[in-house]
Amino acid sequence: MDVLTFADGALELVPDRIARIVINAPARKNAISRRMWAAFPMLCDRIAQDDGIRVVLLTAAGGPGVFSAGADISEFDEVYANPKKTRAYNDAVRLAQARLQSLPRPMIAVINGACVGGGCGLVLAADLRFASSEARFAITPACLGLAYSPADTAQLVEKIGPSRAKDMLFSGRFITATEALSWGLIDRMIPADALELEVLRYASDLAELSAVTHRSAKAIVNGLTPPPTNAALQAIYEASFLSDDFREGQRAFHERRKPFFE
Repeated sequence: MDVLTFADGALELVPDRIARIVINAPARKNAISRRMWAAFPMLCDRIAQDDGIRVVLLTAAGGPGVFSAGADISEFDEVYANPKKTRAYNDAVRLAQARLQSLPRPMIAVINGACVGGGCGLVLAADLRFASSEARFAITPACLGLAYSPADTAQLVEKIGPSRAKDMLFSGRFITATEALSWGLIDRMIPADALELEVLRYASDLAELSAVTHRSAKAIVNGLTPPPTNAALQAIYEASFLSDDFREGQRAFHERRKPFFE
């Protein structure tokens, strides 16, 4: 089968009855670049146009260890250089996640390793999350002096509730797959050596069932939990990119040290 590539090969689509989206930047720990965020809508268009695709798996290259280190922090000086660029970049991230969330196919995120920041945003956009027992999860804006977007926060709260969402956002700590399962952040925890087989077994069963039901159920469930549209929340989020804390977070990243927030 032909593999379709996007963002110079950093994203791949393997079209099939059970299709695969592959985050393919293992040299950067599958960090998601600006070009990758921008390519997700095109990739989703390709899936939506192919009636032969019945189920989609969101996966990552590089084997166990890292699913995604999140947004590519090395680009932050450029993409957050001024308010106009900040708005454009954040809009591209939100559009990518929204298009994945509304994809008219069941989508299962397959997580075998660390899933951080923007990587968590991607898997939260999936319908289901199957993770290996060795997976770990963290959402780390507190390490950079940033806010997590209202839309991403809403997805997180929907899955794990307000208090646990605050725990993850306040601390930026890693939680284990066991903790993630008990919280509802993931739907299945499977031993690493059985993850692929179990995911394919489940996806194969889905692929034999009604595509009309799948499209309808997804649209109805998603419609019952619409994204927030509160302008005040969005303003709080955008203001964090202009803060002294974010500037310190960027400096600390480049200097490879722990940030000092006054």
